[in-house]
Amino acid sequence: MSLTPDDVSRIAHLARLELQPAESEALLGNLNDFFKIVGQMSAVDTAGIEPLYTPLSAIQQVQLRLRDDVVTESNQRERNQQSAPAVEDGLFLVPKVIE
Repeated sequence: MSLTPDDVSRIAHLARLELQPAESEALLGNLNDFFKIVGQMSAVDTAGIEPLYTPLSAIQQVQLRLRDDVVTESNQRERNQQSAPAVEDGLFLVPKVIE
């Protein structure tokens, strides 16, 4: 996938960026280089390769340090909602912002 100067202008407009012509050219080159790398990575056949949970596991055995999944805090909903301007049935009430 190769971007054109028009694509860069559109992206800059959507991002609300004001680019000078030299900046636009540099960005075009950087984005096209990025997409070349992505294309090369996508071309690699990864069928049958198990995902790694850490890059270190590719070169050595790594023991995961997982903790037990236990509740460590009690329910403090009422206390947390004391400073709220409006609460109903344990839920925060907020003003309608969509017309």
